[in-house]
Amino acid sequence: MKEAWDFSRCVSVLTGEIELLKKISAAHERVRQAVMSREWADFDEKTVEVDRIGEEFAHLEEERTQLFDALANNINKNDEVKPFYTIIAGLEPEKRRALSRLYRELRMETLKMRALNETFLAYLNEARNLAASYLEAVCPARGGKLYTRKGHRVSQDLRSIVFNNRF
Repeated sequence: MKEAWDFSRCVSVLTGEIELLKKISAAHERVRQAVMSREWADFDEKTVEVDRIGEEFAHLEEERTQLFDALANNINKNDEVKPFYTIIAGLEPEKRRALSRLYRELRMETLKMRALNETFLAYLNEARNLAASYLEAVCPARGGKLYTRKGHRVSQDLRSIVFNNRF
């Protein structure tokens, strides 16, 4: 579906994306706190919330792309891909400033989210490596293998592991 260029709709979409990124960031922070404090009861609920908001964001992102493609097609009659600031350069100064401000804010929120995700993933990877190293040090005879309580071999992704300390 081709969107027609509409400044007010574009402002609405950019504002909506910024608000959703802030909601995703807050929900992501709740997930991170749950992991750090090992509160697993609500973990699935919190990750479902992040996924739901992420789907809303993906829908708005698709709409934003269509709107700016329509603007680019109105300004440039060729199919050449242009950067955002080049596309809005032909707009009236007030509209250009408004879109530029919103786009910068969207980019900043996106970069913050990326940084938070990278640090959280680094923490999770480090915890996984620590658990694997601990298992290797405690049980060197197992040769890096994990087994179910019935003796079947399982993958070493360490998503869910329980120690049986009864001998």
